[in-house]
This record gives sequence, structure tokens and C-alpha cells, in this order.
Amino acid sequence: MARRNTYRLSEKHALPFKSGNKQKRQDLFIKQKQVREKAKREERFSRKKAEDQNPKLRAERLKNNEPLTIDRKRVWDDVDSGDDDILGLSIDIERLKRRKLEQEADQAAQSSEEASEDGEDADSMLDSDSELEEDEQQRASKTSFEQRQKEPSPPKSTASTNLDLMPEALANKFSSLFNQTPPPIPKILLTTTFNSTLHYEASLLTRLFPNCVYIPRSAHRYSHKYSVKEISKFAANRNYTAVIILREDQKRPCGLDIVHLPMGPMFHFSISNWVEGRKLPGHGKPTNHHPELILNNFRTPLGLLTAKLFQTMFPPQPEFQGRQVVTLHNQRDFIFVRRHRYVFRGKRETEKTLVGADGKELKGAEDIRAGLQELGPRFTLKLRRIDKGIQRSSGQEWEWKGKTDRIRTKFQL
Repeated sequence: MARRNTYRLSEKHALPFKSGNKQKRQDLFIKQKQVREKAKREERFSRKKAEDQNPKLRAERLKNNEPLTIDRKRVWDDVDSGDDDILGLSIDIERLKRRKLEQEADQAAQSSEEASEDGEDADSMLDSDSELEEDEQQRASKTSFEQRQKEPSPPKSTASTNLDLMPEALANKFSSLFNQTPPPIPKILLTTTFNSTLHYEASLLTRLFPNCVYIPRSAHRYSHKYSVKEISKFAANRNYTAVIILREDQKRPCGLDIVHLPMGPMFHFSISNWVEGRKLPGHGKPTNHHPELILNNFRTPLGLLTAKLFQTMFPPQPEFQGRQVVTLHNQRDFIFVRRHRYVFRGKRETEKTLVGADGKELKGAEDIRAGLQELGPRFTLKLRRIDKGIQRSSGQEWEWKGKTDRIRTKFQL
């Protein structure tokens, strides 16, 4: 009876070895790869067996295996109370306000404890055990406050923007944007650069921004070449709230300049990844209803200023029967603009349950799901400069300008 050749892997194959024969080197590499894959497979199966017996091991492993992305490496600037140029600083407004509230609460607790200690000294009936317990509570409160200071703010990829956190100095500087009176209904004038060919793209933007009117801009030899300052004055006299200039490069949209009327400022954005709605798979047709507006992840003073600009360009009361929503999501200083139509439906049997950021199921949404249909257009904005007021030729004086010597882990919005 013939003997069966059984191939058995040896640990020696994983040892470093060099040979002058090419065929032997290939065989050695294959054997080393088999040994490594076998060791990984055995380790994976043993870990799965241990985690099935003790689920806490799986939770600890998943907690420690969180990927360290650039968003988690984000660094912030140190803030001094005397800094006037807060617009150019990368600071988390929500985190600073939370820290101030915690400090005020700790100070109030310490003052109340000191007042109670003074009363306790006057009272001779107190025991020494209660004093030791109070000392321990004070130490525990101090250590917890120090830990809160050292802990970094959690990364928020889909954090909604709270415009009420805008610093007062910046709100006073841009009083036309942050006035306390109810904002007027937006009325937008859209135009292009001289002799532009982006008429269809401009018509798409008039459907994106409500109450928007498009007027072509010509440079005919017999016509007057109106500047942006003259156009803004013309629009302000007719109760327009903003002027948008669509810039062109090689017959494609390359920039968007937004002038807040009547006194400015003027925002300069660059456009990338422009996709028309008719080129999106499964797209829908938009209606004339006023959409809802979602502003995500604007955390710095400059980000809140940019979010406030876009908030003034949409009506404060959306028309919910249209079921349309415009989302401006900021991530790594890129503003992703999307428009969808949503519908609420029941949960299918094959769908999983909704889970929140804490990993727990969302209560009240067990049997409800939301379906989305993108309407377009889809594009990405990046803020380049903010000019002071409305200038005849932009770029003479600016409030903020993007720096070239950027740090990869520091973001401005």
C-alpha cells in the first residue's frame, strides 16, 4: 500500500533565509506566508472562542481598536482673554463654554463648602468622621475637575451647529449678520463673471437657493461693465439680501463669491466635484418648496460665521410638505453641499435596529426608517478669503485669509 505524502508546516519556514536560487526563494516565500497566515488564523479563532465565553473582552478590544484618524488628531489653539483676532484661531467654542460652566459650578460648590465649613467650626457638636468625609469629597471633586480638563473633546463627525455660541466680540464685529431682530426673508441675486457660459449651472443654483434670480453678466463693447460693488449697490436698493457670483474655469464652476448686503462682508469659496442632479443615479426632481437646512460640524468662530452666512440665505420657516432638506456638512474644512428628499416608512425584516452614538438602541424609532433620494446638484466648497465690506476689486483688505503653511491636524472651520 502506497504511503500518503502528508505536508506539514514547520516553524523553521518562518525564519529569515536567503538563497541564490530563484525557485527556492519563491518556495520559501510561499511557505513563510502559509506559516504566518496559519498563526494569524489560530490567533483569531482562539480570540473568538475566548470572547464568546467572556463578552467583556470583545468590548475592551473594540474600544481600544478605534482608528486614529486625522479628525481625532485635531489640535486646537491656546486662547487668551486678550486675543482680539479670534477669527483666525482654531478653538472649539462649545468645549470652551462647557469648561467655563464647569469652572463656575466648581467655584460655586467650593464657596458653599467653605461657608459650611465656617459654620461647622462654630458648631462644637460635629464629629471628626464627617470632616474626613468632606475632605475626601473635596479631593475627589478636584481630581474629577482635573481629569475633565485633561480629557480631549470627543470627535464629532455629525455634530449639529449651535449658532447661539458665537462670541460677543465677533457678533459685534459682524453686526449685520448677527442682529437680534428677526432676519428678513432672503432675496438673492445670482450672476456670473463676464461672458460666462455657465447658464445652466446658474439655473440649478437658483433652484437650490430659494427666492433667487439669475441675471447674466455681459461684457459687450457697447455695454457698461458693472463691478461687484455697483451690482451690490443696485441689489441693496431693491431689497436683495445677498449677491452670488458664480466663477468659471474651462467651462466648469470653479468658485462662488457671496456678498452679504447691504454692507458686506464678502466670502470667497472655491468649488470642486461639481455633479449635476441629472447625472446622479436614482436622482429625483426638486420642487419649489422651501427646504430645511442642516448645518453640521461648524465648531470654530470662523465656522460659526460661515454657518450663519448660509443660514441667512434660507428662509427660517421651511415648507415641510415638500420634504426637501439641504445639508452643509463640514469635514476637514471642506463643506459638502447635498440636497435630498426624504420619506418615512416602516422597518423591513432584513434591516437592523438604529443605534445611537453611545452604542444603544434609539427609543421611539424601532419601527421607523427614513428613505433618501438625492436631488442635486452635488458640490464641495472650501473657504478661501473673507473681505472687509464690499470692495471695487476684491482682495485689497480682508478679515480672514487662508494660510499656505497649514498644519494637517489643524482646521479652521
